[in-house]
Amino acid sequence: MQPTAAGEEVLVHLSRGMAELATAIRLAGRGQEDRLVVSVAPIFASRWLVWRLSSFHALHPDIRVRVEPDMALVNPDEADVDVCIRVGRGGWPGVKADKLLDQRVFPVCTPEIAAKLKRPEDLAKVPVIRENEALFGWDVWLGAQGISPEILGEGPTYADASLCLDAAIAGQGVFLAWETLACPALGMGQLVAPFPERPATGVHYWVITRQSGLRARAIAQFTEWLKAEMAASVREWRAQEDG
Repeated sequence: MQPTAAGEEVLVHLSRGMAELATAIRLAGRGQEDRLVVSVAPIFASRWLVWRLSSFHALHPDIRVRVEPDMALVNPDEADVDVCIRVGRGGWPGVKADKLLDQRVFPVCTPEIAAKLKRPEDLAKVPVIRENEALFGWDVWLGAQGISPEILGEGPTYADASLCLDAAIAGQGVFLAWETLACPALGMGQLVAPFPERPATGVHYWVITRQSGLRARAIAQFTEWLKAEMAASVREWRAQEDG
């Protein structure tokens, strides 16, 4: 079916009107300034965000944060969400997105496995843990060393990166991880990074916020806190590298 020229013109105004109506309904139904809905990828939430939210609550005890784990890109102005934290390359139309962090990757494993890795080519001698449908592959890290990923052997495969990290902690092999996922385990001594190189993937973390005036104060306070916490984490990760 194809709309007529007149129908297409009507559709433009109907779409705009429905968006305004949806905003009005949300405003009437949940207009409290003390409530903030944050949509975030589950792995980022469990490995980084939830461990730090207590400091936000201490700073802003009047703001209640509801974390909703989700990976789909949404427009906060058209959804029941105030802030989204997403991973990608950006350039999404119709949303306000600020870059939060460059995603860098590096191999991680137990100290026992790391003892077998004197140079990158030694990765061919140990099991490699892989993630189904990963955003990037070993070519990102090995390519930066001028090595083909074809040298890698077999190893276990898991459905998501969080399970892969747990498998690495359990000593099942080497996993190509990124900082928000692996650095807490490095800090606790559960894993080590056998090589210092951490090349960028071209993928970034983004904070996406609504552009309407709904809960503007709470959104601004949360994003300010989020950026400060991430900056503190980056300083800690760089200290790990130097150490």
